[in-house]
Amino acid sequence: MTYRCFNLEIAQGIAHLQLKRAEELNSMVPEFWHELPAIVRDIDDHARARVIVISSTGKHFSAGMDLSVFTSGQSAGTAAAASSEERGRVRANLRLTVQHLQETFSVLERARLPVLAAIQGGCVGGAVDFATACDCRYMTEDGFFVIQEINLGMTADVGTFPRLCHLMPEGMVRELAYSGRRLPAAKALQLGLVNEVFPTQEAMLAHVMGLAKDIAEKSPLAVHGSKVMINYARDHSVADALDYIATWQAGMYNPETDMKESFIAKVEKRAPQFADLLPVRKGLDEV
Repeated sequence: MTYRCFNLEIAQGIAHLQLKRAEELNSMVPEFWHELPAIVRDIDDHARARVIVISSTGKHFSAGMDLSVFTSGQSAGTAAAASSEERGRVRANLRLTVQHLQETFSVLERARLPVLAAIQGGCVGGAVDFATACDCRYMTEDGFFVIQEINLGMTADVGTFPRLCHLMPEGMVRELAYSGRRLPAAKALQLGLVNEVFPTQEAMLAHVMGLAKDIAEKSPLAVHGSKVMINYARDHSVADALDYIATWQAGMYNPETDMKESFIAKVEKRAPQFADLLPVRKGLDEV
């Protein structure tokens, strides 16, 4: 399938999803918000890969939300111009629009497989929301993040704050949110927002694809369980997380499958061969 915003290649358990509109700085046009969740859901639901790598083209990773998204449909300006009796309904629709945009990135977080982001140049506005929904982030030396919304007279609303506050110190989040200043790659590495920084995009992508290969060789069920546990532990108390992982392990632990294959492969001095996750069943007709 051909997409306006992305190129997709799947090989050896790795789905490489690449933003392809370099000439427009990979801005997030309306199609972006439909294509991204559809692609990720398809990969995840049908177990087409074991890890997703997201990269980009051109000088910048993404300039963020395209102006056409702000001006299409019921915008904040439309709400202001509406009559008093219409204003509530218009703003209710705006709330639903924001939630739809949020869902675009939440699918990355909920996907059963890890998502790795390789970021070059600018990661601006909505692209920060995009990056923070991924499992790991890698960046080029010339890269930077900027919470651009404050520079446009609005509050970031698609996912920056709920996630960024878990990824770096709150004081720095506030500084960036209030000032609209850039966070350069070196500082982002120091704060733990990115895992590693590279001199070139080529070196970064080589590293990320190598990491993706390592992940793809592990048990998909164990990797999925690890992602579920990490996300749950982030959002709950230690006591709740310990209880949840005990329950998860009681239901998922099976020494006769992946663990057995791991031990046998070690004895036989070969790489283990693990089964893929099963496709997700969503309809009663599939039961």
